[in-house]
Amino acid sequence: MTRPAWQAAIDVARLAQWMDAQQLESGPVTGAVQLTGGTQNILLRFRRGAQEFVLRRPPLLAGPEVRATIAREARVLAALAGTAVPHPRLIAACLDETVLGAPFYLMGPVEGFNASANALPALHAGSLEVQRRMGFSMVDALLRLGEVDPQAVGLGDFGKPQGFLARQVARWSGQLDGYRVHAGWPGPDALPGVAQVARWLQAHRPEPSRTGILHGDFHLANVMFRPDSGEVAAVIDWELATVGDPLLDLGWLVATWPDASGQGAGTIQVTPWRGFATAAELVAHYRERSPRDLSSIDWYVVLARFKLGILLEGSHARSCAGTSPEALGRRHHASALRLLGQAQDLMARLA
Repeated sequence: MTRPAWQAAIDVARLAQWMDAQQLESGPVTGAVQLTGGTQNILLRFRRGAQEFVLRRPPLLAGPEVRATIAREARVLAALAGTAVPHPRLIAACLDETVLGAPFYLMGPVEGFNASANALPALHAGSLEVQRRMGFSMVDALLRLGEVDPQAVGLGDFGKPQGFLARQVARWSGQLDGYRVHAGWPGPDALPGVAQVARWLQAHRPEPSRTGILHGDFHLANVMFRPDSGEVAAVIDWELATVGDPLLDLGWLVATWPDASGQGAGTIQVTPWRGFATAAELVAHYRERSPRDLSSIDWYVVLARFKLGILLEGSHARSCAGTSPEALGRRHHASALRLLGQAQDLMARLA
């Protein structure tokens, strides 16, 4: 019998010993199933005693930066406890790498589904009203996150909000330039117009919105919806969370939101799509319910398209060097080109 891949990363006996020390149920770990998703992190759902758990840890051979994100995620989830933000419930975290070879945490399972992973369930696929609510529910989750005071929940030192917007263009331009280490990648010229977008962002940068918690990668693939309604069950994958300007999350949602065919940025694809709200309707929903000034929201959308285009181009650069799948690299490169083109089109309309 083939040994499950997750067993190389999770020693069940060591896990049980650690859980004993934390007084987290007792007895054997049973029913272990590796969960799939759009992340490289390992997710294992299992039962111990009367309770179900989901373990999240970085992949084998992950570098220090990747391992550090687990601790950051656990800290954010702990801070969100008791808030109105829909999120997985943190049970316990372990930063001692001698237990499983990397930091990990345990959370409660989320009963829901990812809309971009497969065709929508029958209830959601058959109701235009439920589909429409799914988009607005995502905006409501952002609104609740934007209401959380980082200082009040212990995240006052979690990020560097001072100068957050001012740092963005240089930060991501430097990321793009760093892809030169990948042999075969043609360089920043692979993204025509990226320098023009960078100059526009610098010239039109608005005053920042009130500081808050950002998810950092807020899109359809990073939320789970309830199986019985269009409500968000949980926002997941908090590894890019920080403290800064929350309007970038709204810009990110717009930048990744699917077109009329249901195709969004990167690998986001939702079927069927016909009942979902438009991106403009999502922004209007946010504007009507938030005291934040959204007069510069288009700037945040351009920034999101600039940043995401650069991140997706990293997949293309790695594929040029043969270190990631060629087909995925081509797809992400096409998406990056589309995002930069959309950014330029929006800039032209604002001129």
